[in-house]
Amino acid sequence: MSEFLNIIRHERRLKSALKSLSIEELEAIKEKFDSVVAKRREEEAAKLREQQEKSKKIKEFKAAMADAGIELSDILEQELGGDPIVKTTKKRAPKPPKYEYIDDEGNRQTWTGQGRMPKPMKTALDNGKPLASFLIK
Repeated sequence: MSEFLNIIRHERRLKSALKSLSIEELEAIKEKFDSVVAKRREEEAAKLREQQEKSKKIKEFKAAMADAGIELSDILEQELGGDPIVKTTKKRAPKPPKYEYIDDEGNRQTWTGQGRMPKPMKTALDNGKPLASFLIK
């Protein structure tokens, strides 16, 4: 497709590519090309009209809302049952601890089993103590 575009965009290449065609064939190609261009112009004009109509409607709605003293936030609050729109994220409940160990200072600590393993537990496991011995009962 890019080769086709390279040819059609450069007059000299286009002239060379079309050299073998007759005038009738060139006229037929020109009619098809003109038809495609005309349809594209119609589509673009229709799109522009739709955008203008939409802008006009928005301006009308804004003016009507301003005349009535209504803000957009009032409408949104009404739709949501009077609650203002506030984006909230639910925090999940923390995981309960799964393992219990004694740290280097002699304090009892817990670990959920997620994240990096505490050093005292890792040291004990490296020395042959089973992980099951740290489970909270």
